[in-house]
Amino acid sequence: MSYAVLFPGQGSQSVGMCPDVRQQRSDVLGQAANDVLGWNLDQMIAEGPAEELLKTQHAQPALYATSYALWSEFAAAVEVPPSAGAGHSLGEYTALAAAGVFSYVEGLALVARRGLAMADAAAHTSSGMAALIGADLETAENVVSLRRSSGGDLYVANINAPGQIVVAGATVDLEWLVANARDHGIRRAMILKVAGGFHSPFMAPAAGVLSEALEGVAMGPAHFAVYANVSAEPTTDPRKTLSEQLTAPVRFSETLSAIAASGIDTFIHIGPGDVTAGLAKRTVDGATIHVVSSIDQAREVASVVSVQ
Repeated sequence: MSYAVLFPGQGSQSVGMCPDVRQQRSDVLGQAANDVLGWNLDQMIAEGPAEELLKTQHAQPALYATSYALWSEFAAAVEVPPSAGAGHSLGEYTALAAAGVFSYVEGLALVARRGLAMADAAAHTSSGMAALIGADLETAENVVSLRRSSGGDLYVANINAPGQIVVAGATVDLEWLVANARDHGIRRAMILKVAGGFHSPFMAPAAGVLSEALEGVAMGPAHFAVYANVSAEPTTDPRKTLSEQLTAPVRFSETLSAIAASGIDTFIHIGPGDVTAGLAKRTVDGATIHVVSSIDQAREVASVVSVQ
């Protein structure tokens, strides 16, 4: 059978997540990871506090490491490798590591550099993100274009699933959007608890830092197709697509549709929570969805996939 693996992005973290992974996979979340990061990864995940784990520079390595540990458990148990993979924002790094494009440790160092660069860029601008409730992509594009034509800074940032659009913008523009959403065909705009305007021009300084870091990483061929957020197509140049990802929209809904169009109708979310599973369910009619957010689930789902 053919199936795709999906990896979550920032926002899926929580204090105490995946305790079995922390207990059983110290090879992934232990001292080797601490040496790369310069702080105690297992302790951050186990104890937080929540406001520290929420920070971009902590959340991203924590999610990458935990998701990769679950992937390695799943990969060791499954008989049929995936045909495709994708990740939401940060999750694209996990997908590339899972596909063997770079090693886990190299990916962890990249993610740490990315998180710090994004946090630094966010600290220098008053920006954020907002979810548009009851808006399609055309409506979202119209309202951000209108605001920019008036001198504002507002951009489509995440195209997650039908009816799930997120925009990034300056704080003043997000406040304007919240106050005027209904006038532009949007049922409600809700400001999200994030550090800055990710996947928009606000992250240009971080993209420059990340591009330099990517140049120093050896990359090999992918064992399965990894679909890039920026193109919704299998990436042939991960350095380019990962760099562009910081300032371009995450086209996750289109990515899922493209994977389905290739003949794949089974999607496996691997990582904390179940966000990408929900997005696949909303985007791909009739898809078979599995969630792997524990080691037991990794083995159970691997067994199911192996006999189909």
